[in-house]
Amino acid sequence: MKLTTLTPSQSQLLEAAACNPQRLLTDFPANLKGGALIKVLTSLGNQGLIQPHSKTASGNTQFAITTEGLQAIGVQPPVVLKREVSKQALLIELMSRPEGATLAQMVQATGWQAHTVRGCLAGALKKKLGLLIDSVKETGGERVYRVSPITTVCASLRA
Repeated sequence: MKLTTLTPSQSQLLEAAACNPQRLLTDFPANLKGGALIKVLTSLGNQGLIQPHSKTASGNTQFAITTEGLQAIGVQPPVVLKREVSKQALLIELMSRPEGATLAQMVQATGWQAHTVRGCLAGALKKKLGLLIDSVKETGGERVYRVSPITTVCASLRA
């Protein structure tokens, strides 16, 4: 694994994102504005430590920390445990792929109705198992769901 040297601003942004429930970069230092902020975000993106996540209502891009970003600040993402022969495990497997999974793909794989899949995502996977599930709708495409292997990042940072 490549050793990444981070500036204090980069470390601060990544650590705050690691503690965010959606792993979003939201807490920007007051002294980091304009061109300096763009430079820091570009550097983190070029190193693969953050990635675009979604757009705000005002059209700004939100960024999320990646697994590599977590490792750069010394956080090892925990391994997601799953029951092997269950429809929940199938959903986790589909959403763990790099391309994620659409609702239609999850409905087809499980044989469930769409509202049942969404209920499983929100209830069993998010609330009970504590998985972080990202949902992104790209322009002109379907909404894509991805599960992150990161479940207790802040506890690791404070340890």
